[in-house]
Amino acid sequence: MENLNNSDLPHWYVVYTYSGYENKVKATLEKIVENRGISDKIQEIIIPMEEEIEIKDGKQKTSIKKVFPGYVLVKMIMTDETWYVVKNIKGVFNFVGVGDKPLPLTEKEMQTLGIDDIINLDYEIGDNVRIITDPFYNYPAVIEEIYKDKKRVKVKVSMFGRETSVDLEFNQIQKI
Repeated sequence: MENLNNSDLPHWYVVYTYSGYENKVKATLEKIVENRGISDKIQEIIIPMEEEIEIKDGKQKTSIKKVFPGYVLVKMIMTDETWYVVKNIKGVFNFVGVGDKPLPLTEKEMQTLGIDDIINLDYEIGDNVRIITDPFYNYPAVIEEIYKDKKRVKVKVSMFGRETSVDLEFNQIQKI
């Protein structure tokens, strides 16, 4: 099977859907991934949402709105098979790209969109890391705990002859 992206790594792609079909496309794709057992190739499907606060008749009302109506983001390894699976879902118009070639989002685009799993989390408990932000800039540390859902880690830092636990975000450390 040809790999359109020449990479075995997953990337985020933008799928252009008919307006109002975003949720149906997401649900259908999740079902296909489950039925075909291809969660290693199509790993995540999201519809970016944001909370919007409106004030109507003096009352505050909070609603959830799509950030990009008509678009679904898919983290996948692009192959002929995965392209075909996504492209042929009812409600999918096309991948965003050049002609028929889907283009993955760049890291900068992903940051702009708030997709923050850009950081390749290949850390494990016990790994030696360096803190890359103040106030502990350049201090070596050892990972004690990893909180993937919160995108945080607890590290042990040695300062002034004492061990101190510090809670940090993934982007505040780097592997030594």
